[in-house]
Amino acid sequence: MLPELERLIRLQQLDNTAAAARRTVNAIPVRIADLDARLAARRGAVDDATGDFDRTRTERQAVEKSLAEVQSRLSRYKDQLMAVKTNKEYTAMQHEIATAEAEVQRLEDANLEQMLRADDLTARVAETERALKTEEAEVGATRAALESERAEMERRLEATSGERAKVADSLADAARRLFETIAGQRGGLAVVEARDGHCSVCNVRLRPQMFNQILRNSALIQCESCMRVLYYAGGGSQTTATSDSAVTS
Repeated sequence: MLPELERLIRLQQLDNTAAAARRTVNAIPVRIADLDARLAARRGAVDDATGDFDRTRTERQAVEKSLAEVQSRLSRYKDQLMAVKTNKEYTAMQHEIATAEAEVQRLEDANLEQMLRADDLTARVAETERALKTEEAEVGATRAALESERAEMERRLEATSGERAKVADSLADAARRLFETIAGQRGGLAVVEARDGHCSVCNVRLRPQMFNQILRNSALIQCESCMRVLYYAGGGSQTTATSDSAVTS
């Protein structure tokens, strides 16, 4: 293989590795934000359940206070019933007792409903707290893995940067300028494979004579469509050329 082409291929490989590492590093804050959102949602569920439980407890305490007051009043009415002297007073007291008894029944029913609701909410609070602990453990492990991955990608970027500088310095000025120009115009992808008689990126069909020379990897040959430098890495079908002429750059 032409040494200059081999160095260009290596330069592209290093750029590809660096680009992939940068994408990974840049995506990590977004992934961490997603983890934080998951935790926030779990904590919100715990807060909602706890808030509902606290409200129910407060309502139940109010009902129990009212129930105690009505029961106390009912007890007084029953005591007073023994002291009435006229039928009118007796009838009035019976009415008060009946009203108080109905109120006691209503409050006892409400208290029972709130006790049952409190039991449900206690279970809900416990469930959301368990879910939060599980989420915290999973998020902690994932966050640690992401931080480890970030450190590895940053080490890879540093190593790649050093090797890239050496490879770039070893290139002839013309080859380096060609690479940088194409990379700048084509999203960082300047050197690509030719496969089965086609450019592997733009998929244009290459002239048989051109592909035949690309098979030899003996010159810097550019795709006539996307202008990327082409090389042959092996595999696929090899087009038999009718001429050895090739377009080089």
